[in-house]
Amino acid sequence: MSDGTANGAHERSALLSFTEDDDSRKIVDFTDWDEEDPRNWPKSRKLINVGIIALMAVLSPLASSMFTPGIDQIAQDLNTSGETVVGATTGFVVFLGIGPLILAPLSETFGRRKLYLICFSIFALLQIPTALSPNVATLIAVRALSGFFGSVGIANGGGTISDMFHPSERAGVFGWYLLGPLLGPTLGPLLGGLLVQHLSWRWVFWFLTIICTINTVLGFLFLKESYAPTILEGRKQKYEESEGGKFRIANQDDRPFWTKLGSSMQRPLRILFTQPIVLTMAIWQAILFGTTYSLYTNFESIYGSKGYYGFSTTQVGLVYLGPGIGFFICVWFIVPKIDTIYNRLSKKHGGEAKPEYRLPLANIGAVLIPVSLFWFAWTVEYHVHWAVTVLSTVFFGLGQITILNTAQNYYIDSFQKYAASAIAAGAVFRSIVGGIVPLFATQLFQQAGYGWGVSTFAFTSLALSPAPLLFYYYGERIREAFAIDL
Repeated sequence: MSDGTANGAHERSALLSFTEDDDSRKIVDFTDWDEEDPRNWPKSRKLINVGIIALMAVLSPLASSMFTPGIDQIAQDLNTSGETVVGATTGFVVFLGIGPLILAPLSETFGRRKLYLICFSIFALLQIPTALSPNVATLIAVRALSGFFGSVGIANGGGTISDMFHPSERAGVFGWYLLGPLLGPTLGPLLGGLLVQHLSWRWVFWFLTIICTINTVLGFLFLKESYAPTILEGRKQKYEESEGGKFRIANQDDRPFWTKLGSSMQRPLRILFTQPIVLTMAIWQAILFGTTYSLYTNFESIYGSKGYYGFSTTQVGLVYLGPGIGFFICVWFIVPKIDTIYNRLSKKHGGEAKPEYRLPLANIGAVLIPVSLFWFAWTVEYHVHWAVTVLSTVFFGLGQITILNTAQNYYIDSFQKYAASAIAAGAVFRSIVGGIVPLFATQLFQQAGYGWGVSTFAFTSLALSPAPLLFYYYGERIREAFAIDL
């Protein structure tokens, strides 16, 4: 649990102490106002790091949905069915969730910067064979692989922000960063629709190649290492070379490398399946992502030339801006209040900060998600004016941000030493469900209609809506009852 203090070396270290008390080695640690401590960096330096990783977190989800307006064109070009082409989205999104299971703990072993640059370089290069795909099997396989490497921004973004910002100021910054994973799928179809309509579906991936390469180059030039143990390891080596003698990092883990690596690789799944709160919030996020991708992959059927509203491809792309507007409203007006409430409750309780103080605003999302889904379901079912249906998606987007932001800040505060692994634990579940559910959603909507079909998602989210309230009052007791040694 965070104490909100500035001196956070112990709080952020992912290295457990296995050193005896009589260890004669000199300790290497940050001082209170150490300029190399990422939490003491100038604000501009922090925001450059956030900007680069936020762009990474935008581009991989952008790639997940950008080609959806061209599904019919791809199917025709590659001599396959539209349902098969949807598998390219499923493979990408599933591996977008599996990636953090490996990449998050690796960043807690080798540092953040190396993982970002290696993985995103590979992600950028993989867009080339995707653009050149001669058949649907190649398309699906390369897309799945690129989803794995593209997940690095999602896997480590929360941990990087935790590296640089104190708990009392984190939620506001995290809110803007979190726009990336949510805005990507929203903006993707709009940009993709323009490229598909005026060029071809292959240009979607040439476009991704260009912007991902630019982002990677910016990373090589400006991204700084922010993970405290990695920075301190570099300092330790310099001391040993310049001064001689032996040094150790505060709370250093002296176990063999492969033992530490094996332990770190198990960490996300151990967190997911041993922590009831993380598992519940992960299920909720999974339902949100499954709902989102199910709606996004069916917007063409609802709004397109063969759907209820007869929109052009470009007009259908504009529909995706509905949730995006909700995202921006929430990040601008509601997300900053998460820190305000957190600090106020901490002050009220004698300066003691608890992760549960992140949860009150999640109740807004708990109400808006089912309400907006019922609204969308039945206005579409009865062919109400398109503006009324799109307005419901604004509130859906607003609800998404409140739930995801409060949940992920809760993860970071509960598992600060292992923030990346905790976020990865939630990400894997939501991405796998988000990738698989759309495969069955179309059939559900065809058989049950959009009214009852979308209402199925609404009822599921309604069942989980009491979670923030329950965890606010009983979360600390649950965490203590299920405490584990990571």
